[in-house]
Amino acid sequence: MSPPQDIYQNATSLLLDNSDLTTAQLQNALSSSLSFGGAWADIYLQQRKSESWSIEDNRIKHGGFSSHQGFGLRLVNAKGEAALAYADNLSLTALKEASQFVRALTSGTSAKVSHGERDAVLSLAPSKASSAALYAPIDPLATWSDTKKTALLQEINEAAFKLDSRVKQLIAQLSGSWETVLILDSEGRLATDIRPLVRLNITVWLEDPVTHRRESGFAGGGARESYDYFLIENCWQHYLKEAIRVADLNLQAVPVAADCMPVVLGAGWPGVLVHEAIGHGLEADFNRQQLSVYSDKLGKTIAAKGVNIIDRGNIPNRRGSLTIDDEGTPTQETLLVKDGVLVDYLYDRLNGQLMHHASTGNGRREAYNAMPIPRMTNTYLAPGDYDPQEIISSVSKGIYAVNFLGGQVDITSGDFVFTSSEAYLIENGKATTPIKGVTLIGQGSNVLKNITMVGNDWQLDEGVGTCGKAGQSVPVGVGMPTTKISQLQVGGSVLGSSS
Repeated sequence: MSPPQDIYQNATSLLLDNSDLTTAQLQNALSSSLSFGGAWADIYLQQRKSESWSIEDNRIKHGGFSSHQGFGLRLVNAKGEAALAYADNLSLTALKEASQFVRALTSGTSAKVSHGERDAVLSLAPSKASSAALYAPIDPLATWSDTKKTALLQEINEAAFKLDSRVKQLIAQLSGSWETVLILDSEGRLATDIRPLVRLNITVWLEDPVTHRRESGFAGGGARESYDYFLIENCWQHYLKEAIRVADLNLQAVPVAADCMPVVLGAGWPGVLVHEAIGHGLEADFNRQQLSVYSDKLGKTIAAKGVNIIDRGNIPNRRGSLTIDDEGTPTQETLLVKDGVLVDYLYDRLNGQLMHHASTGNGRREAYNAMPIPRMTNTYLAPGDYDPQEIISSVSKGIYAVNFLGGQVDITSGDFVFTSSEAYLIENGKATTPIKGVTLIGQGSNVLKNITMVGNDWQLDEGVGTCGKAGQSVPVGVGMPTTKISQLQVGGSVLGSSS
């Protein structure tokens, strides 16, 4: 893995060598933007290329490539208002025009303004995190030929039909991206990052030869790696077998009646419940604006004892990880809930300053033309002391929800809805019949208080999460150990889903 200095030189070269911009001109644009009374400013330069390939109906059905680059210039005034100007080219002319536009914020002219506190005093708080590189600056798109990428998909397709005679259809998707960013602010801080990302999704449909009923199963994963990641330790074979296993279970699954009962959540991806039910509610912008059910709850008990929730953006190679966030702040581990007590929120730079708190390295944006906002990275429920089988054995009648399709939450109330993709009845302390149509309905803070057993089998998801907020989508990670919730509403109408 390259040291940070090499990454800085490579990123700067990639972004500026093919433009007529220099770091000196970027600094001049920042100074010019501040000349009419701005408090601080930053510039975010981005170059991104991405591709996707898919196989369906036994043939390669899609191949796509996209590339874009540009910059966003943000100016924040002493009132905490922010203006953003952006362009899809790295030219001196565009940079000067952007600087003129954001100055309109302090001169009283109309500008693109974010929500801000009118009487806030801004003061820069230093980050406490390390900026060691978390992933190699490799370009996944260049490491394999197009022929090798499509050959992998064809191999997956052929293997599926050999593994199970009931396979009737397979869709596999391979995607990758390579992103270079450079952030410079008016205090003279410069940060860069080179970000690889790959993902493989597999969906299969099985048909029962007697009833002709069809059911599907999904599996997949990804990381900040090259495509070689999917060849290590039978990775893609694991995804394929898992997709077939889930489809087989769905063929056996029976409907479940609505009821309020104990629910045991499986380890890994079910951590998406933590992401939705509490994670969004702990993002600083919602709390600054008093929109979250967790506003003004710092220092108060919001969950059962033994519940510890963490957001950690500095796990090497993880999908949700970043060496630096999109404001140039190194990511870190942030303890949000400690033994049931709310101890922190997730901050970007602006909301942190408005709330008199240092950034936690959670300022993220989808692209150069979007304003950075507080976002999660890898968010999870930390492990406890119970053996998973001990947790299941403690339930006489309930539900074991092993995996989820996704869910949604109302930030203001904390109400959520989740739909499972794999679940079982628990009868007399044993997981028995596979069930379908399982919807979990509840309120985030109530669920957290009803957690009675936390397992010791903690794990993160396989690397499939994408989070949407304010029209922006970013890659994230989730995780948890096997966990028991004493009472939760099961069944009912599905309001919608997201993943």
